[in-house]
Amino acid sequence: MSEPRNWRNALFAVFFLVGFAFAGWMARIPHVRDQLGIEVDEVGYLLLAIAAGSAIGFLSASWLVHRFGTDRLTSMGLIFIGAGLSIAGWAVEASSLPLVLAGFIVTGNFISITNVAMNTSASANERVIAKPIMPIYHAFYSVGTVSGAGVGALFEGLKLDLGLQSTLVLAALIVAAFITRRHIAPDVVDEEDPVTMRDRMRVWREPATLLLGVFVLGSSLMEGSANDWLALLMVDGHGFSKTAGAVLFAVFLACMTAGRLLGVIALQKLGRVLTLRITFGGALVGLSLVLLTDVPALVIAGVLLWGFGNALGFPVAMSAAGDDPRLGPARVATVSSIGYLSMIAGPPVIGTLAAFGSLRQAMLILLVIGLVSWLLTPFTRENRLSGVRR
Repeated sequence: MSEPRNWRNALFAVFFLVGFAFAGWMARIPHVRDQLGIEVDEVGYLLLAIAAGSAIGFLSASWLVHRFGTDRLTSMGLIFIGAGLSIAGWAVEASSLPLVLAGFIVTGNFISITNVAMNTSASANERVIAKPIMPIYHAFYSVGTVSGAGVGALFEGLKLDLGLQSTLVLAALIVAAFITRRHIAPDVVDEEDPVTMRDRMRVWREPATLLLGVFVLGSSLMEGSANDWLALLMVDGHGFSKTAGAVLFAVFLACMTAGRLLGVIALQKLGRVLTLRITFGGALVGLSLVLLTDVPALVIAGVLLWGFGNALGFPVAMSAAGDDPRLGPARVATVSSIGYLSMIAGPPVIGTLAAFGSLRQAMLILLVIGLVSWLLTPFTRENRLSGVRR
């Protein structure tokens, strides 16, 4: 087995790079819209290609993790995520919609596979280290998204091609894939009590696991919608400039990062359920300010609160899913699949709804779904799934 700390550090790098690559591209969505000459609802249709690729990836992710191990999948995934974004980036500059769609399908497919692999590996590493560090993995993802959004804002401010930005990111991902692979441990199999395919499929029928998945669905949808739409929402919904929209997106991601780092302290003192009731409730208040007010100061305050409050939902759900050492990886794969699918598939649906009104009106659905998730926070309680009948 890889040395636990090196394994942890390699995963920190993987989480960072996945967030960096995707957020850097999404920060340029206003540029993509203008370059392709499409409307906001058509941007939603475009993003459905990522959702379609993700759906394909999630169908095979659990089997691929079992077949090839998380070490191979994370390194391969980094390269293909970068390749897909690079294809899409150059296609935007060439105003080739079919090639953008092709790049997005590749990207979505490998984002889903990589996310299941890296969360499964992170859950196993957390158990080996015996410390509640899952939020820190996701903090590195958030640091990556902040950095990526910052790079996107820089390239936007300098009026540089999205294709050039994407290719530079691809080169960095290729190098990182070869460096990190040797430190990430493959899945540890219990030879005396192995987890069979039937065991992995039965997890999908556990009510407690599925309700945990519904909780993370709302949290992930609120995060994914910000990733895809926040920059454009600031521009079209509140009149900010495109550069300011990219900066506010970076601010949102910075708050996500801070929330995850500080959340470790709150989780140790208050436990999962009370921490999430407070923080996720704050996220709903922040989202309300963004969608229901027009005062710039309140909108900015809402962005801060939305990012900070939404920070812990997904990582805490991953920890809750992974409490049981034997079935933890299967439950992590199940819950993360639900979460990432909603994170990627939900925002395009919002874009479609925006065609019947405005983007701000379409995003009101997040408040309803977010409230349902807030009510399900008890399903994140420590060791709740450990006693689920096998």
